[in-house]
Amino acid sequence: MPIHIREHWVSDLREILRKQRAAKRLTQDQAGAAINVSGSLIAAFECGRLVPQPDTAERLDAFFGTGDEIRRTAETAREDAQAPWLRPWTDNEKRAVLLRTFEPNLIPGLLQTEAYSRAVLRGTRLPDEAVERTTQVRKDRQAATVDRVDPPMLTAVLGEAALHCGPPDVLKEQLDHLVDVGHRPRVQIRVVPRSAGLHGGLSGAFVLATLPGGVRAGYLDDQLRGRVVTDVDDLHGLELAWDIVSGLALPVDQSRDLIVKAVEEHD
Repeated sequence: MPIHIREHWVSDLREILRKQRAAKRLTQDQAGAAINVSGSLIAAFECGRLVPQPDTAERLDAFFGTGDEIRRTAETAREDAQAPWLRPWTDNEKRAVLLRTFEPNLIPGLLQTEAYSRAVLRGTRLPDEAVERTTQVRKDRQAATVDRVDPPMLTAVLGEAALHCGPPDVLKEQLDHLVDVGHRPRVQIRVVPRSAGLHGGLSGAFVLATLPGGVRAGYLDDQLRGRVVTDVDDLHGLELAWDIVSGLALPVDQSRDLIVKAVEEHD
């Protein structure tokens, strides 16, 4: 999906980085080596193709002596990289105590590797710059939810078709990641087998979030944009859909065995 970004924040970041590197009379390779990243990554920051992750931005600030200017500017640029309709949902993700996600044909976004995310996005024929920015937004969402110190409980249900769709090398890495993350105590991954046949969940992906105090919200995605669901009747419909797909899904252990079998097919 396209990224709507306020270019002046990226321009500010580019200017800061170029100015500070020039002041030290360093090449991009030399600046990268100083903070343990590649020169090509510094180049990507300086041309606005990528925005530094928080830890990288902090290292840049420390190296250039810019206080927290680079970190703050990068944080604003990342926030603005989110489409306006996505921001309310990412706020819900960050606050959630429980996330339930269903994907009939793809790996859920919060469990995607970078390479898999890029492969999916390139399949939509987005420009490379939009692919990179969207992948970065997804990484930020993962960092704010499943990868944080106190993550919400995440139950992911996916169709078996998702285990067999993608470039072989990318898919193997992705499936290995699913096996690894599935061992985390607050993550459950379950698979709806092909033998389930036609069912209501095939009509599309959705996510349900339970917030503190029991407040619920849902999220639907389509070819154009996502939509946050708060209407009581609509949420009831998503709960019914969740009951259907979770009732068809294999238990966690059997699902893991199915994923491992798919991994072995790519060895």
